[in-house]
Amino acid sequence: MNILLTGANGQIGQELVALLAKDSRHVLIPLSRVALDITDQAQVQRVLNHHRPDVVINTAAYTQVDPAELEPEAAHAINASGAEYLARTCQVLGVPLIHLSTDYVFDGKQDHPYSETDLPNPLNEYGYSKLRGEHLIQQHCSKHLIIRITWVFGRYGKNFIKIMLQLMAEKETLSAVSDQVACPTAARDVAKMLVQVSEQLTPAFSQWGVYHYAGMPAVSRFEFAQAIMPIAQKRGGKIQQVLPVTSDHFPTRAKRPLYSVLDLSNIKKVFGIEPSDWRLALQQEF
Repeated sequence: MNILLTGANGQIGQELVALLAKDSRHVLIPLSRVALDITDQAQVQRVLNHHRPDVVINTAAYTQVDPAELEPEAAHAINASGAEYLARTCQVLGVPLIHLSTDYVFDGKQDHPYSETDLPNPLNEYGYSKLRGEHLIQQHCSKHLIIRITWVFGRYGKNFIKIMLQLMAEKETLSAVSDQVACPTAARDVAKMLVQVSEQLTPAFSQWGVYHYAGMPAVSRFEFAQAIMPIAQKRGGKIQQVLPVTSDHFPTRAKRPLYSVLDLSNIKKVFGIEPSDWRLALQQEF
């Protein structure tokens, strides 16, 4: 299988590159933004027509939640217009498009895991841009899989774990938000999932649409930070205690959903994919 990957320099993109470097069954075409700027419709058409992949995996995204409030046009250019250009071109070529979205399409007011059929209601520009991208893909590409993921962490790029480890190296006591609950998800596990899904897209496959994937168990930011603390201590960090606080102790420009746990039953039913254990990935990668 020839897999064209956008956003190859991102957290998940780099994990896919590393994973498929060891897999002789597939040919990966990894494209960074320099090689393929998905906000350039003509370039999208030209590059995809040149490579003629069997599947396109879009991990390119504007993911800076707070800056998106100040520059919504930039967020929408990548997360919405870029997604549309990929969708339109994939439709013309008859190529399946796998696109990553986010739990931030929900408002977090629910008290039980969100299913794919629950009504989205984003609280911030980032969430709006990702939801708009979902709608444009659904409108313009019949063979699409939109996979929502949550709280991604890994070896590459900036993420919550790296920020915590840096702070824990310097401080004896930290505070972490206890009223934001979701599912940490290892970028490496997302990469594995994307390959598993791609391998099942046979000509007979028909269950296109939206799916959820995440790590388990669901935790608060505070509980996540508690799990990180022993790693920081083994590295010689000064941290001795993590204290729970509410979100209003850390005001941010963009509102976050307080509860964005995802129901993962559908991806298991259709693709046989189980949720990953983020605790295991945390120990293995850090």
